[in-house]
Amino acid sequence: MAAPFKHTIHDAHHHFGWDHAIAPAAKVAPGDRIELECIDASAGQITAASTVADVTAMDSAKVNPVTGPIEVDGAEPGDILRIEIEGFAPSGFGWTANIPGFGLLADQFRDPHLKIWDYAADTLAPALFSEMARVPLKPFIGTIGLAPAEPGRHSIIPPRRMGGNMDARDLAAGTTLYLPVEVAGALLSVGDTHAAQGDGEVCGTAIESPMTVALKLDLIKQRPLAFPRFSTPGPVSRHLDARGYEATMGIGPDLMGCARDAVAGMIDHLGALHGLAAEDAYLLCSVCGDLRISEIVDQPNWVVSLYFPRIVFD
Repeated sequence: MAAPFKHTIHDAHHHFGWDHAIAPAAKVAPGDRIELECIDASAGQITAASTVADVTAMDSAKVNPVTGPIEVDGAEPGDILRIEIEGFAPSGFGWTANIPGFGLLADQFRDPHLKIWDYAADTLAPALFSEMARVPLKPFIGTIGLAPAEPGRHSIIPPRRMGGNMDARDLAAGTTLYLPVEVAGALLSVGDTHAAQGDGEVCGTAIESPMTVALKLDLIKQRPLAFPRFSTPGPVSRHLDARGYEATMGIGPDLMGCARDAVAGMIDHLGALHGLAAEDAYLLCSVCGDLRISEIVDQPNWVVSLYFPRIVFD
């Protein structure tokens, strides 16, 4: 039987931006198990009753809140914080949006677009996108990181060497994450929980969903780590593989340009195959399509592919 949770950190203890001067919400010991209540990436500005007008009305200063920080007793610069992601208690509510000025194809999708999700929190059955499409779910942590050594308040949007807004969809139950400690106490914060996302999060949002996260924390003393790393408990894409994929490619000398071309190609392809509006295809690519570097050695041109799982349309 697992040890009981030593601390539950409620969502009232959230903050915006990384800053090692923020007072800890709790102090824990290495080996402790903790729960953190995480609010959604809009900090509650998008609700089940929201309309597309709420997307443009969002206060950008209040996006991507994180719960914490958590002080880990004995953590020092040069240590590694070892984080076992034990599980999630999802809420059943989520949203995906195209936010003007944000996302890989922001220049092509200038208008706001919003999808509200109502999914089964107990079974995590594939979530209904439309009458023809259901998205398999896999809860994970979008933002998890430690406070930086550099003083002052730092934006939470870009990821950093001590973690943060990494949006790596395999930071899911059973995964162990290793983060480099830059300040005494480590000061861990967690948020931006997602019910599903494709690799790349191409429109800028996943299925943004509040949920409670269960973690176990440990320290690895004085083993410098340049960037985060993680290990998964087994296969990471099995829930999407059953029916194969449609894939589009971008080819050229710039990886960002290749990624944009691969996504644009899939949006066109899904429209032709299923009659999807371009805005809906863009959101679907973000929540379940995977961007992959297929080739990066045959200069001067590289290949990026967008894999879209056919199981979504079964």
